[in-house]
Amino acid sequence: MTENIKEILNKDFFSKEDLITLLSCEDGESRKIFELAAATKKKYVGKKVYFRGLIEYSNYCSKNCLYCGIRAGNSRYVRYQMTDEEVLEAAIYAYQNRFASIVIQSGERNDKKFISEIERLLIEIHQLSDGKLHITLSLGEQSEDTYRRWIAAGAQRYLLRIEVSDPELYTKLHPNDRHHNYYDRLEALKTLRKIGYQVGTGVMIGLPFQTIDNLADDLIFFRDFDVDMVGMGPYIEHEDTPLFQYKDTLLPLNERFRLSLKMVAILRIMMKDINIAATTAMQTIDPQGREKAMMVGANVIMPNLTPVKYRQNYLLYENKPCLDEEAEECKSCLEVRIAMAGDEIGYGEWGDSRHFENRNEGKGE
Repeated sequence: MTENIKEILNKDFFSKEDLITLLSCEDGESRKIFELAAATKKKYVGKKVYFRGLIEYSNYCSKNCLYCGIRAGNSRYVRYQMTDEEVLEAAIYAYQNRFASIVIQSGERNDKKFISEIERLLIEIHQLSDGKLHITLSLGEQSEDTYRRWIAAGAQRYLLRIEVSDPELYTKLHPNDRHHNYYDRLEALKTLRKIGYQVGTGVMIGLPFQTIDNLADDLIFFRDFDVDMVGMGPYIEHEDTPLFQYKDTLLPLNERFRLSLKMVAILRIMMKDINIAATTAMQTIDPQGREKAMMVGANVIMPNLTPVKYRQNYLLYENKPCLDEEAEECKSCLEVRIAMAGDEIGYGEWGDSRHFENRNEGKGE
């Protein structure tokens, strides 16, 4: 099998069968994948890791996804929305500490009030930073008009996780209604690309009903859609969700973690110059999870700037780390983690997706 892994890694293009072989290989054989991924990262995106200061704006959500802790149907959470002053204070912290980028994340809403609030905040953040803070939004499915309003107000990137690329599996993870439609989500990704955002998506790894074939298809989905950035990590079950009933059928946590590392590494080899996040879910399973992700290809990390008083109520999954760390503590911790991974922080740099830049240069833009 080892020789087969070497032969596959020498290819310029992986077939689905190749991807299944790589994802299925034993731990000892994974070393070759991780080594090539690390070398690919160093050559194509360098050893810098870019901060994205995370602002978890609100846990109000109109959706009822069966895996998510802040789903609309979960009545156990206290619902919150950060004040404008709290959001701007977090943005100022990021600006003053030379993060250069922030992420505004929220439960999915598309009411007029919410859309206008985000637009106003984008304008204010753009003004207070003199345009020097790049902003990623992760606010779910919206209309084309809303996406256009937000990019005009100062957003540059948008993360809309598909969660699974297989339409049939998607229906097992979401209610069967008009608010949860795979093809609507796919169309939203296409609209974001058309408008001019740097487009990110991602999947969960180790879900109920998910197979290695599904994960291979996820990697192919990223490649075929030509994404600019990816955030993915292990599925962590939450007891207040319908999918929790399948907890005894899941892969052990350590296997979900190893599969997640393989997904990061293989994607880095396949899509050499995209941005890949070292997600917090990795650290939920392994104390050095984010460092290990950086060592096999990840080059983006998200220090949490959300006020500590809100964090217990923004648990998409259980056992989320760093819930009691203030922004400065989180920053200092990540500085150490990044150094341990052999990387350095790109302070003062936007860290835009080189894939996005290279694509646009290719168009003469």
